[in-house]
Amino acid sequence: MEDSSPNAGTRQSLGGKTAYHHGDLRNALIDAATGLARSGGPDAVVLRAAARRVGVSPTAAYRHFAGQSDLLGAVKVRGQQTLATWMADAAASAAPEGEDAVEQRMIAMGRGYIAFALEEPGLFRSAFCDHLSEAAVDVNEAGVPMPEAGAPGFGSFQLLIDILDGLVAVGRMPPERRPGAEITAWSMVHGLATLLLDDAALEGITAEQRDAAVDRALHTLVAGFTAP
Repeated sequence: MEDSSPNAGTRQSLGGKTAYHHGDLRNALIDAATGLARSGGPDAVVLRAAARRVGVSPTAAYRHFAGQSDLLGAVKVRGQQTLATWMADAAASAAPEGEDAVEQRMIAMGRGYIAFALEEPGLFRSAFCDHLSEAAVDVNEAGVPMPEAGAPGFGSFQLLIDILDGLVAVGRMPPERRPGAEITAWSMVHGLATLLLDDAALEGITAEQRDAAVDRALHTLVAGFTAP
């Protein structure tokens, strides 16, 4: 999966450090911190460590971030953006037409979500770490938390909303079943991803068994949404 970071084309690795163009230190620090998250999860995101990777002093880094929490918030947004890219790419690879095309895209999107968690566990955990975001969150008519329009880092949730709305639009999901469906879907997929990452009881399963379990769970989820 290609790097989807905003400045992916402006940086390079030099001896384990992240080089940056003049005036782009903030993004260079986010890139470095994202690398720390990939290898060690949210606990590894330390401002001084990111500054060392970039090759600047902590004082220079503190001009762009108030502290570790501030930097972790930026990494969390980056993780959410990367998750959304995995989901969108997976959905785009699914069946483009046919009466069950939307269901196939939703299933593929779920696979993309879980694949991101398994391939990038450190960044996945950072994307959902306990960090107070400054983005405003409203509640819709169904009582579901909804990110404020334009708020960063919520692309994955918007993709889920759009695909569920698509199920209704093509007549595959009864409209009365739509309210709150995003929480049901997100809970199942996120819960399964977390179990596959962290549950010791599942450590012994083969890749084939894991993929079969994921496929069965996603098909069951969609079948429940689209049942007559």
